[in-house]
Amino acid sequence: MDDTANRGVSGNTVIDRRGFMKILGAGVGAAALAAVGGCGGGAHSAVGREVPTDKMTYRRNPQNGDNLSLLSYGMMRLPRVPRARKESLPDTNDLDQDAVNELVDYAIAHGVNYFDTSPRYCRGFSERATGIALSRHPRDKYFIATKMSNQTAKSREESLDIYRKSFEELRVDHIDYYLLHSVSSRANFKERYIDNGILDFLIKEREAGRIRNLGWSFHGEGDLFEYLMSDYKWDFTMIQVNYFDWRVSAGTNRSDMSARRQYEILAEKGVPAVIMEPLLGGGLAMPHYKARAKMVQADPDASAASWAFRFAGSLPNVLTVLSGMTFMDHLQDNIRTYSPLVPLSDKDNAMLDEVAKVMLEYRNLTCTQCQYCMPCPYGLDIPEIFAHFNRSLNEGNFPDDKQDPDYKRARRAFLVGLDRSVSPIRQANRCTGCGVCLKDCPQRIDIPSQMQRIDKFIESMKV
Repeated sequence: MDDTANRGVSGNTVIDRRGFMKILGAGVGAAALAAVGGCGGGAHSAVGREVPTDKMTYRRNPQNGDNLSLLSYGMMRLPRVPRARKESLPDTNDLDQDAVNELVDYAIAHGVNYFDTSPRYCRGFSERATGIALSRHPRDKYFIATKMSNQTAKSREESLDIYRKSFEELRVDHIDYYLLHSVSSRANFKERYIDNGILDFLIKEREAGRIRNLGWSFHGEGDLFEYLMSDYKWDFTMIQVNYFDWRVSAGTNRSDMSARRQYEILAEKGVPAVIMEPLLGGGLAMPHYKARAKMVQADPDASAASWAFRFAGSLPNVLTVLSGMTFMDHLQDNIRTYSPLVPLSDKDNAMLDEVAKVMLEYRNLTCTQCQYCMPCPYGLDIPEIFAHFNRSLNEGNFPDDKQDPDYKRARRAFLVGLDRSVSPIRQANRCTGCGVCLKDCPQRIDIPSQMQRIDKFIESMKV
């Protein structure tokens, strides 16, 4: 890269999107260009680089000696069949099993051995797809994690049915890591796990060996976290940690307790941490272009995602880091990052401090595309509406200033991109404000008000 280009991406120079794209074209490389352009899974790409088969970083579980791959496969965002084939499917399961099998085979061949799923993921079909894919491999080649996802269960028996069905769908006789799913408040914990005796049942299942490790995933209030860590014995806990929440957010999953404090409590108690959302729902894989410029200056060949995974993996009490990998290039890039892990230096952390400040200034919606808000009774594609909004902001296609010389181009890019991403009959203007989506959002987004805001923003561009 020539000296002019280097000056262009320095922290002391203001750079617009067009200038940054020109700099990328001057020799940064295909991976960085794809990361800013947002094509497919390009934010993870590292074209032409070797994917090691024997260099994966492992972490030893101090509770039982398990050696877990630092990269773990989150089975929440599995590939789906093309729309053209959807109508021929016999039921509502539109997961592409062949693609799932290929990804799982590749992951195992390259050292990944921890797979995390839930009865709720992929509209209820993730466990089945995971079980089919993994059962083709020897049982000692992988660890399975799944969850007591009894958020809508009306009785103890319904919760027990959820537990029993997991064994059937996953095709196993024991579950390596079992979690109480998405615990949000003390009242919620009491209703779902104490009053009905489900926690006592799961503890007995652990004693019987059908559950090897018992933990929980946190999506809630700080006093709940302290209560659970003080009054119960856990083998592990799943928390949301990423460099943005760690540095500038008041809390994780909109909790009043910071990600850093959650991690510190686990380390103090000697309870290993499993990390979810290291990319903050994908937002850190494609950060605002001004933030991305700082990453490119630090390492032109590193994907944006790799910085986020290195941050999570550099924390010593982290047992494994989940990634929901839909595409092969996502999987390959993440394997490279942890094969082996190169911990962040002080200089790297200082750069991420600057990145986080830029991202705070151009704050995205915090949707992680978990799909818990779906289906919308009025047909809105809530996650994709939010995703398009975030992509447009990050790529500089955000027409918020009519005096900007680039307004017309950004306006067209935003509106055309929206219609391509979301059918007009599923866009924000269809929201009635019914609030059905609110109860299940782990990020506590006020979805109806955000839909109204986005709708007004879109209407302002039509006048």
